[in-house]
Amino acid sequence: MEQPLYTSVKVNNEIELCEVGDPECKQLIEKALLSERISYYIRWPKSTIFHRNRYTCIICVNDNSKDIAEDIVHNICDEKGYAVKFLMRKSQNQYL
Repeated sequence: MEQPLYTSVKVNNEIELCEVGDPECKQLIEKALLSERISYYIRWPKSTIFHRNRYTCIICVNDNSKDIAEDIVHNICDEKGYAVKFLMRKSQNQYL
């Protein structure tokens, strides 16, 4: 008996790829991820005393896509000179 294709896909293994503070950089990364068909989501952290930039967001991707996504972000940041903080940690899924 054949298994459906989607049974081999891991779920709930998203990682926080990077933290982006520039809206233009975020748009470029989103566009590049979409063009490579990499699924992602944006997490907007709550503002704190030490972290008040309202444009700062965290881009999360599936762990299976992290290497390609990391290369994409590095290429965009190196080419355009944007500062991005790579996190590479397990995502804190607040929807579970």
